[in-house]
Amino acid sequence: MKIVYVGPYSGEEEIVQKAFLEHEVLFIEKLEHLQPPDFNSAEVISVFVDTPVTSDVIEKMPSLKHIAARSTGFDHIDLEAAKANDVVISRVPHYGAETVAEYAIAMMFTLSRNVYRAYMDIQDSTTVPSLEPYEGFTLSGKTIGVVGTGTIGKNVCQIARGIGMRVLAYEVHPDEDWAASYEVTYMPLDELLRDSDIVSIHVPALPATEHMIGKEEIALMKKSAYLINTARGSIVDTASLVVALRDKAIAGAALDVLEGEPEMHDELELLNQKNVNPEIWQLLAANHALIDLSNVIVTPHIAFNTKEAKREITDTTLENIINWSKGGHFNQVS
Repeated sequence: MKIVYVGPYSGEEEIVQKAFLEHEVLFIEKLEHLQPPDFNSAEVISVFVDTPVTSDVIEKMPSLKHIAARSTGFDHIDLEAAKANDVVISRVPHYGAETVAEYAIAMMFTLSRNVYRAYMDIQDSTTVPSLEPYEGFTLSGKTIGVVGTGTIGKNVCQIARGIGMRVLAYEVHPDEDWAASYEVTYMPLDELLRDSDIVSIHVPALPATEHMIGKEEIALMKKSAYLINTARGSIVDTASLVVALRDKAIAGAALDVLEGEPEMHDELELLNQKNVNPEIWQLLAANHALIDLSNVIVTPHIAFNTKEAKREITDTTLENIINWSKGGHFNQVS
């Protein structure tokens, strides 16, 4: 079996090699670095969310049988093309549940106490003329609205309750027994948005969740409210968010994910391409506008990035490939 492992983190190659001593494993940084002979013979490719697997890629790989996504989401893979070419897809159904939840809470603290703004100002000058711009608010007693109560969302709720916050939640399939145990109140999304001081997003990227938080939804939020997104960029309508933040319709945002992340990674390459979709340029402009706003914190998709979470991703991915090769159970995307 020939496996192409795209973009391994430091130390991951050794772990993967030990698991596949009897197989050929090729490690590359980017899928476009794959040479024609390997395109023809690779049976498995493993990718993280920053590597799109398009229909063009799938159709150029005649021996491909398995795409092992090292992520929970799989919106970076062309599902229709995979199905049409009899290629199975596996994923990591859960990882870093505590890791991502802790990061979302860290962003909440950072926003509530103006930590980032204070840090940047003191870099410019060790003496600030007034503490007034850094006045924050106490989280205990405030209301957090958690959109999506999978494992990560539930952890956010539990930590928030420990801080002393009132916790609201929205979920297509509410877990009422769990909610009762942790004093979490499920409610419709529009009510949650109206009542929350902080809104934290924890739903997967699906057609049903694309722009789930759009112009109308943002308009429901309090002017003093903050939005946190550590899930997927496509869940929030970027253009609408930029306008709301610029006009102070909401107080601020912390974003670990951006809509159109793959395009942002390849901005310089886009300059050399002809006939680029104008919507891509508009999205890139909106993202740069977000980054420039003083009431926004943007980080480069690192909420998952701990040693423990990455090892969990690797272990589950290896299990998926091994079990698939033996005809056993693996975390298949249906």
